[in-house]
Amino acid sequence: MNNSQLPIPFSAPLARKTQQAQVVWGSRVVTVGGSAPVRIQSMTNTDTVDVIGTAIQVKELAIAGSEMVRITVNTPEAAQAVPHIREQLDKMGIDVPLVGDFHYNGHRLLTEHPECAQTLSKYRINPGNVGKGDKHDKQFSQMIEAAIRWNKAVRIGVNWGSLDQELLAQLMDENASRPSPWDSKQVMYEALIRSAVDSAKLAEQIGLAGNQIILSCKMSGVQDLVAVYRALAKRCDYSLHLGLTEAGMGTKGTVASSTALSLLLQEGIGDTIRVSLTPQPGEARTQEVLISSEILQSLGIRTFVPSVTACPGCGRTTSTTFQELAMQIDNFLRAQMPVWKATYPGVENLKVAVMGCIVNGPGESKHADIGISLPGTGEAPAAPVFIDGQKALTLRGENIAHEFHQLVEQYVERKYGATSTSPSHA
Repeated sequence: MNNSQLPIPFSAPLARKTQQAQVVWGSRVVTVGGSAPVRIQSMTNTDTVDVIGTAIQVKELAIAGSEMVRITVNTPEAAQAVPHIREQLDKMGIDVPLVGDFHYNGHRLLTEHPECAQTLSKYRINPGNVGKGDKHDKQFSQMIEAAIRWNKAVRIGVNWGSLDQELLAQLMDENASRPSPWDSKQVMYEALIRSAVDSAKLAEQIGLAGNQIILSCKMSGVQDLVAVYRALAKRCDYSLHLGLTEAGMGTKGTVASSTALSLLLQEGIGDTIRVSLTPQPGEARTQEVLISSEILQSLGIRTFVPSVTACPGCGRTTSTTFQELAMQIDNFLRAQMPVWKATYPGVENLKVAVMGCIVNGPGESKHADIGISLPGTGEAPAAPVFIDGQKALTLRGENIAHEFHQLVEQYVERKYGATSTSPSHA
């Protein structure tokens, strides 16, 4: 057998090699890192002082699939609101852990508002703005001591927009004395990584366990983010949070985040992710969660909702019927998932195909669990339906979409229902 005939290996994401951290709230625990699933995180954009508004948005994000939700804690009033937000969430049956986002005054808020410190499940600390000079280590220590006291995980989150300027200046001076100085961007990369890793080591010296530490080094450029995280992953075994900061809005933000996160996740880098998408006017905050889940599902790392395969359309598919049906089925499956998770275990693995003509329609439909090939331009007004790879029936007439919708529901009930065995097509 020559090289051209060797089997092509399946390309799967590499295994992650980080410590497993624990995000604890009450008697419940979300594991992060190691062999745990890559977790989806999101952040509210409400005023945290608005208890009801914030609780409602947290609920929406959690239902959409966010496994941790970060809220801004920037004032005494916001800190006082945190326990009340948790109370509202508990009343609504939303048990997602809350992460407190602290900048500049976190040491005071966590010390002066112990209920807030106790209620939050994780603290996000930015070492670039915990204090300058002699105050830096002292105020950082106060936040770490609060985490130790209340048994909380900490994300040490470095951001190139708020990088520790004293550290950067120190590294610039060191670089100037090198025989062959680094590029200024390389110095910045080093400052980001050094800030994160040194802060984590300091936290451990203070007494925080390494498996309660998560690191992040966020940047807004795709290649910058990839370069920094590749280096960071080699220099520590802490759990890592991925996110392209200030990714932007719409197509730009979606594509940039998907590209950066996918490159790293494929290499086994990343234990939690967030798509920092700027919502377009009128767009739901939950869009960032949906994109995160799509990234993980597209890479085959996790499965959240049934997938719907649909062709892009061409001159053979001038009818919009297949587009409307694909959207209808996709929306229906997503809407049903909160209920189906408990009722139909495994339904997230369902694959549905809605195709627009005979070219790829039958083939894609056979590869799906259930699929339909709608008639294209000039084709006979018939729509064969394939179930588990076999042609089961042909739909005709004006109610094809409605009838296929019913077939999908029946298939889900038969295959994934608690009392089902395997679907029957007789």
